[in-house]
Amino acid sequence: MISIGLVETTSIARGIETTDAMLKAGAIELAFAKPVCPGKFVVLVHGDVGAVEAALTAGLERAGGVVVNHLLIPRVHPDVIPALNAVRPAPRAAALGVAEFFDITSAVVGADAAAKTGRVELIEARLGVGIGGKSFFKLCGDLADVEAAVQAGLAEARRRGVVVASCVIPAPDPALFRELL
Repeated sequence: MISIGLVETTSIARGIETTDAMLKAGAIELAFAKPVCPGKFVVLVHGDVGAVEAALTAGLERAGGVVVNHLLIPRVHPDVIPALNAVRPAPRAAALGVAEFFDITSAVVGADAAAKTGRVELIEARLGVGIGGKSFFKLCGDLADVEAAVQAGLAEARRRGVVVASCVIPAPDPALFRELL
């Protein structure tokens, strides 16, 4: 089972140093390391739990006082990493759910919790690039499943950060999916 670790910093330079420290700490893979709005930096790694824990420890130590938030998800849902890289196709669905957050970490833990609730498909998790530092995830499925997944994602995210808004759209118009992806 794959695990992920994420560190979000207020400094781009320190974020790059943090990334290097994480990569040197163990046998992990870099999913991404990039600046995000407004002037923050985020790094996400994945691999076995022990290696990700070691990388996270090294990264947090290197980042010091510039850490905005961080996370470790020992058994991340398999849809999360592809959704973070926006490579999930949008199927026709009975409902579309969207949850929006002020920070990146909340979106990742919320997306993972939502995806683990049942029969929904996580189609995107956008992390603060070009949207003022906000983050969001989108998922689809049957209406009741989407409603439950969005609520589960919001509940988990509230423990770590700030929820901005959410919505569940029953029977979304197909043009909406085409435009959003």
